[in-house]
Amino acid sequence: MNYFPISYIEPVFRPPSEAKSLILQVTNGCSYNKCTFCDMYTSEQKKFRPKSIEDIEKEVKAVASKWPGMRRFFLADGDAMTLSFRRLKEILECIGKYFPNLERVTAYCLPRNLKNKSQKELEQLRALGLTMVYVGCESGDDAVLSFVDKGESFESSKEALLKLKAAGIKSSVMILNGLGGRQFSEQHAINSAKLMNETQPEYVSTLVVSFPMGDERFRAGFNGQFEPLQQSELFREIRLLVENLELENTVFRSDHASNYLVLKGTLGADKGAMLAQINKAISEPSNVFLRQEWQRGL
Repeated sequence: MNYFPISYIEPVFRPPSEAKSLILQVTNGCSYNKCTFCDMYTSEQKKFRPKSIEDIEKEVKAVASKWPGMRRFFLADGDAMTLSFRRLKEILECIGKYFPNLERVTAYCLPRNLKNKSQKELEQLRALGLTMVYVGCESGDDAVLSFVDKGESFESSKEALLKLKAAGIKSSVMILNGLGGRQFSEQHAINSAKLMNETQPEYVSTLVVSFPMGDERFRAGFNGQFEPLQQSELFREIRLLVENLELENTVFRSDHASNYLVLKGTLGADKGAMLAQINKAISEPSNVFLRQEWQRGL
């Protein structure tokens, strides 16, 4: 602590693209914490609670004294955007006070986090540096969302993404490959594509649903009928997703550690090339770079 001026309650998670950002833990855990596919915040020490603004400012001030050139901040944990507009405004003003050359602030965001925040309030947060949020939509299919106890729907996700776009805050949306299992794979892919088409987020990424701590809780939501997709089936599902995506200028990434096949491009410009890469992974897997199981550790 003499060297690093922030006190974390671990484990702490961040998106891959925030590798160069300073993680500022403004909340602990997740206020919802019911999604059956997620074990990130289920340990005893990760019970949700916000950090006081006094403690946040103390840490920001200490960071400024050691690394005054920091330009990027990520607000952890998984549910920082559940904080009120007033508290988020205080946090962003605090960061801006000590870091006048601030480039961007980002955070995870659940669609429900925006229900009590107006577009005008979001615009104010954007002006204070909140330029992008990572929205875990997971699926655009209402049945799949219900099975995994997401507490969201196609419409609630759509409303949140459109509100963010109207406020000038970029969205990086996460879709979980394999979330519906074999039975619901087709509708999961097609309706997820439909959600993306109707909202046109700036970024879309796919992760493969994984269960490093076991899948008993997850399977219970499907009444024990969940059949996980095998590698080739995961590729077919993502092919169906990409085939149905009609995006104008969205950066697409499938490079999270959970993915077997790494995909990078801009849709729709790179749609054809991306589909060709997926098709090759299906027909000639030995001639395509695929992550081995040991490389997919989370």
